[in-house]
Amino acid sequence: MPKMPKGMFKRGPSYYVRLFRGGRDRWVSLGGDLEAANRRMTALRSGERLPQRVGVHEAAERWLESYVGTRRHRRDHGMTRQRLRDYLLAFLGHRPLSGVTKEDVRAYRLWLERDGRLKPATVKHILSDLRCLLNWAVDSDLLNRSPFPRHIMPRIQERPPDRLSDEEVEVLLRLPEPYGFICRFGIGTGLRWGELVRARSSDTQNGSLVVHQTKSGKVRRVPLAPELSAELRYRVGRLMPLMNGWRFSQDVRKLSGIRRFHPHQMRHTYACQMLEAGVSLAAVQQLLGHSTVIMTQRYARLSDEAVRREVERAASSQGRTVAKP
Repeated sequence: MPKMPKGMFKRGPSYYVRLFRGGRDRWVSLGGDLEAANRRMTALRSGERLPQRVGVHEAAERWLESYVGTRRHRRDHGMTRQRLRDYLLAFLGHRPLSGVTKEDVRAYRLWLERDGRLKPATVKHILSDLRCLLNWAVDSDLLNRSPFPRHIMPRIQERPPDRLSDEEVEVLLRLPEPYGFICRFGIGTGLRWGELVRARSSDTQNGSLVVHQTKSGKVRRVPLAPELSAELRYRVGRLMPLMNGWRFSQDVRKLSGIRRFHPHQMRHTYACQMLEAGVSLAAVQQLLGHSTVIMTQRYARLSDEAVRREVERAASSQGRTVAKP
């Protein structure tokens, strides 16, 4: 590894130099490339101006345009802007960006949690936006280093997948049409609602459904059960007779009596059923279209019924019995 010039040091992935400007010492970020950092340090020591000072409000607008506009999906732009307006700008919008400290970030979290209205997962999303904004500001030479402290993210309690029980699945599959077909289609493929409504009869090929417009942008193939494949064979054009997921959810709740039902539960149920049937984690990852296997691992927790069946099978092989609940 090349030796760093005198006066330069590294913290994490970035190089820094300490300069005395404005009557105080300042850490100035030089970026993550050593050669570029060396040139930047030479320019600063020869009199180049330090990063410009902007307010949190101005930096947030530039972050939305520069980073969010190019790195996040278009459907998330409005939600990100709303979170900034309702929380970050309401709390820190009047402050200069360079004046934000670690204590300010800690106070921001306490303010978000002040009355318990926001769930821990929502607080985590809001803080993640701030962390991303501050890291972008460092890369854009608006800050010397990020004041986002370690170990500030709220801990999210692990929850089992929000799946449907076997009894609930049976009720949904027997619903009158078109609701019964939609439930059979969703539980039998594990597609997201947007993927379901975009599916067409021409996408069924050789016993599989080809999913084109996906969240990851990658085409995937989902094998179909013979019964579902036969049911789809006689449909033309769009496979989904309904488009409004909210209305579908409300109608299914009334018809089935399952008050907690929502369309994404069909995807959760499909994933859990695949794993309980012995399908490998890597195969389920490909079926669901997850970018990493870590996203799929949350479904690896078996249901209580599946665990009980395994215990009963082990007990029967040893000549023992398990008490009925």
